Amino acid sequence: MTSLRLFTSLTAVAAFGAATLIAMPAEAAPVVDAAKSDVSFAIKQMGVPVEGRFKKFDAQLAFDPKKPETGKVAFTIDLGSATMGSPETDVELPKATWFNTPKFPQATFQSSAIKGLGGGKYEVAGKLSIKGATKDVIVPVTLSATGATATATGTFAIKRLDFKIGDGDWSDTSMVANDVTVKFKLQISGLGAL
Repeated sequence: MTSLRLFTSLTAVAAFGAATLIAMPAEAAPVVDAAKSDVSFAIKQMGVPVEGRFKKFDAQLAFDPKKPETGKVAFTIDLGSATMGSPETDVELPKATWFNTPKFPQATFQSSAIKGLGGGKYEVAGKLSIKGATKDVIVPVTLSATGATATATGTFAIKRLDFKIGDGDWSDTSMVANDVTVKFKLQISGLGAL
């Protein structure tokens, strides 16, 4: 009789524990609010700085600011959403010479390591793929928080010809510089305390 009572009590405790675990919400992954975020690029054309931006992008984050080395970042940019603010230029960007969006609709970044530098600063190493070419990049990121919302900002440089952006006649770097500066400001919810 005692064994039966003990078994029943243990079963009840196990059932309660399982029900509690099922009822507990899983820790939500951080979410980037694309509508309140910005990804832009800057380049010099005949020595004059020009800027553009991407209107559509998505990010998947698994990141704890207290354990950055365990984090992962995956970022996707819709290259067809690129705009430089001029209809004449914007109609050229999807063409084969530039982004070739019919063949390569997206650029992607996949992190391989995240290093905390202190003071809300991080280095995110990973692979950037654009137009069929993949290169290793290191992206410096600064995180700041206001209430439950965090902001990630950063700037890094790439060489456009490494990714065959501006092929053919446009590979002349006296016309369009090879150096491209990429900037981002991402609003993130659910990141946790910094």
